[in-house]
Amino acid sequence: MTQPGSSIDPAAGTPGDLGASGRPGATDGSGTIRVFLVDDQQLVRGGFRMLIEAQPDMTVVGEAGDGAQAVSALTRGGVSADVVLMDIRMPVLDGVEATRRLVGTASAHGAETAPGSVRTDGSVTTTPAPKVLVLTTFDLDEYVYAALRAGAAGFLLKDARPDELLSAIRAVASGDAVVAPSATRRLLEHVLHALPSGPAAPDPRLESLTAREREVLLQVAAGASNAEIAAELYLAEATVKTHIGHLLTKLECRDRVGLVVLAYTSGLVQAG
Repeated sequence: MTQPGSSIDPAAGTPGDLGASGRPGATDGSGTIRVFLVDDQQLVRGGFRMLIEAQPDMTVVGEAGDGAQAVSALTRGGVSADVVLMDIRMPVLDGVEATRRLVGTASAHGAETAPGSVRTDGSVTTTPAPKVLVLTTFDLDEYVYAALRAGAAGFLLKDARPDELLSAIRAVASGDAVVAPSATRRLLEHVLHALPSGPAAPDPRLESLTAREREVLLQVAAGASNAEIAAELYLAEATVKTHIGHLLTKLECRDRVGLVVLAYTSGLVQAG
């Protein structure tokens, strides 16, 4: 795998446009973001480690050469991480399945926790589920979609600048999606053809939305930024952020990316 890149906006750490979650940054309590690296090429992991360790607010807490090693270390090996940088194509266990095992179950139950280390009495501790950044390319569109469905917080495209990668890590650690609205547009352009064919199954959660929330969701699915949504619907930007927060809660989505995926998989928005 080559050095990752991204369609991430440099303002990827802006909570309003990326997730509107308002959650504090997930760190070890010292203000340091703990990053776990998963890639089958040691040289790639080494490059990431050098870049991340040079930052005053980040540290690498572990590495794995495949998804199985990562899942083992993070669920049973006593390693706690805030952000997992996950390659897609790896031997033994790929990034999609590894992501599903790390955060998929927690997401399905609306939880923010995952298994932690085993105590001496045999019980298992509970630690915050790590946020997963998937490393991908538009040549792997179907994997992008699968990873987002599995619970990934977002994706990085290969050939990103170092500052874009670091910005993405900080954004995810603060609880936001790393896919900025501009990147959401590009995601839609390239992966809509990978969506399941046939009639979509209506999602009963959509019935709980107000008319205004549904309008905002349609705008999000189109890749509009908060400022663009505010202009289109004649709302204050702060009001848009509030609506997006309600959408995340009602639709049980982790972030803005989840809202886009749900809008298409439920048939609210038609691909193409």
